[in-house]
Amino acid sequence: MKKNTISRRNFLKGLGVGGATLALPCTNGRAEAASNDELATLLDLSKCIACGECVYACRDVNARKFPEPGKPFPTMYPTSRVKVEDWSDRRDVDDRLTPYNWLYIESVEVEFGGVVHEINIPRRCLHCQNPPCANLCPWGAAEKQQNGIVRIQPDVCLGGAKCRNVCPWDIPQRQTGVGLYMRLLPNFAGNGVMYKCDRCYDRINEGKLPACIEACPENVQKIGPKMDILAEAHEIVREKGWYIYGEHENGGTNTIYLSPVPFELLNEASRKGPGLPGLQKVDYTMADEENLAAAVAIAPFAGLVGGLIKAGRFVGSKLGDGGEDV
Repeated sequence: MKKNTISRRNFLKGLGVGGATLALPCTNGRAEAASNDELATLLDLSKCIACGECVYACRDVNARKFPEPGKPFPTMYPTSRVKVEDWSDRRDVDDRLTPYNWLYIESVEVEFGGVVHEINIPRRCLHCQNPPCANLCPWGAAEKQQNGIVRIQPDVCLGGAKCRNVCPWDIPQRQTGVGLYMRLLPNFAGNGVMYKCDRCYDRINEGKLPACIEACPENVQKIGPKMDILAEAHEIVREKGWYIYGEHENGGTNTIYLSPVPFELLNEASRKGPGLPGLQKVDYTMADEENLAAAVAIAPFAGLVGGLIKAGRFVGSKLGDGGEDV
């Protein structure tokens, strides 16, 4: 497999590490970034051949984080309040987002400039700069790290799906029968845990590339400091007359797509439905006054509750669904 040397160099630069070394300073056995720069990914859609190596690598590396629900599921009251969402018997689904599939490839065919283009689009969480999922989660289960990664913590999440409701792309997906609600009030509280791409945060902490980038044989994407990624994207747009997505959507994301055809055409040609995020224009969600007010009101409560849960004061020293400590 061809090594993604350019991506690795840019990635290490984003961590503040010299280009020749893979060693990172460690604290308590974990590699720490030497820079507070947010990391962003750049995806050149002209290179993707839809081989699926990124999808397989994501599954293999993150399999230990996937949910293992207990059955039968507890009956929810009132029964009409929250529907069961169970993907545990459909783990092989790879053409949409699920709790067991955090990355999929959307293949579309569009005509532009008198030429038919076949474009393959890796889809996953965009890791917004000001994520509504993290700002508006009432339990503090979603958080944005200093390096720009947006994570949902399975040991804290109650599966209420607020994150999916406020996400412009409806990205987080729920698995019933796992998580904190099973230990609190399984018949009344929540309905599982929400899952999405965490950009291999644990690998990044170790100075490694995200699995999807490392496995790609075509160097479709690279990762590095946000400003460097944007500078490179703008240079390519100037040189080739291409189109960019993710820089301004929802106030800006840390996932930047480049395409030789307009994203409006790609969005029109893409499938629509649950677990299938589009490529539509997206206004800045957190600029909405109601969302801003809600975030201000929720933040202290969510921080307190999330802290208590993580400290184990509610249900013991180990919570969650078989996942790792956070």
